[in-house]
Amino acid sequence: MKNGKPGGCNEYHDLSRRNFLGVSGAALAASATVPAWLPRIAYAREGGPPRDVLVSIFLRGGADGLTLCVPYGDQEYYTARQLLNIPRPDSGDPNRAVDLDGFFGLPQAMSALTTAYEDGKLLFVHASGSVDESRSHFDAMHFMEVGKARDPDLYTGWVGRHLISVPPLDELAAIRAIGISSGLQRHLVGAPKSLPVPDMSDVGLSGRSETKDARLESINDMYRKAPALLRASAENTTNTMALLDAIDFAGYQPANGAVYPESYFGYSLKSAAALIKAQVGVEAVSLDLGGWDTHEQQQPHTGYMALLMQDLAAGMAAFHLDVIGEGLPVTLAAMSEFGRVVAENGSEGTDHGHGNVMMVMGNRIAGGQVMLGDGLWPGLHPDLLWQGQDLAITIDYRDILAEIVQNRLAGTDLDFVFPDYTPTFRGVTT
Repeated sequence: MKNGKPGGCNEYHDLSRRNFLGVSGAALAASATVPAWLPRIAYAREGGPPRDVLVSIFLRGGADGLTLCVPYGDQEYYTARQLLNIPRPDSGDPNRAVDLDGFFGLPQAMSALTTAYEDGKLLFVHASGSVDESRSHFDAMHFMEVGKARDPDLYTGWVGRHLISVPPLDELAAIRAIGISSGLQRHLVGAPKSLPVPDMSDVGLSGRSETKDARLESINDMYRKAPALLRASAENTTNTMALLDAIDFAGYQPANGAVYPESYFGYSLKSAAALIKAQVGVEAVSLDLGGWDTHEQQQPHTGYMALLMQDLAAGMAAFHLDVIGEGLPVTLAAMSEFGRVVAENGSEGTDHGHGNVMMVMGNRIAGGQVMLGDGLWPGLHPDLLWQGQDLAITIDYRDILAEIVQNRLAGTDLDFVFPDYTPTFRGVTT
């Protein structure tokens, strides 16, 4: 335990410190286009198919899907996790699971999501993930975010390629994709008109407000005779700054009594909601919740991981009330690079694993269920585990994302978005 946090592996700490620096530089060159900014947008292009805004959440560090969505109906779960288990719903234990369907349940720390689940807007996809066998945080995240494993020539992200392959929701929009982060997330790299913004309420030039417009115009003047690509990047950046500065993120009032958690993750989701409701043409918003590398002192009941889960669930529950509950065309997808080993380790934690759980939320999502490959739980008996220690993957994460891309984001080129992969649609969308 370090500074109140479990001691994740060195690779995860190094990766977190880097904050994906360098990605944003590549993204700037890949995303530059000549802008024409006007704050006007319709959620679907005239004459085009309906399209949702995509909100993606990456749980960085390898979240333990067996705790996020507990297979309490499998007795082998309790055999493997003597200390870290979530008790059965009928146990009478104060830490007991909240039943979902008679086999799976939520830990108490995730109970805020029961309303969205019962409302039919939240779907869990279990025993899912990337079938690549890497247990490296960096590699597993990279492979998942570019949409293909072990291709050194592929550097753009799956969301980036999707946005390249479809016309914009609004051709005059200054921004199509935003990463609420200090560096653009890899899955957004390549997206036209994309930008990382760590603080949506603090966008713009420092200095006196009364000279802001003049200083922005001065920057544009500096680049008007620059090469076209550089000029387009500068103009797009200043137009985006002006656009975001005009949105009152700090004063945003969520709908339906929704209350976002007082955390950076809660702030990020609240900012995403404000941005979507401002109708400025954004098509993808990405945010992260890190810290899931729980090699020691996992604490799923009252401690480190419990607090992480509370943050995640409270944020998603508020987003359900505030955005999904308003009937807006938005799809949210949450995933992690890999799961954790089924058996707990000697440090009251879990090590890097394989199969995991995904979460999908939206008004046109087949929610209110825990989806399994062919409707079957692969099982946690040692003879059924992948490499003898992990939850097996029966649904490739790209099956879920590809169905969302085609059916909710009006994508038409899945071969380009997910190279060399033929997805199986699982009935995620309605």
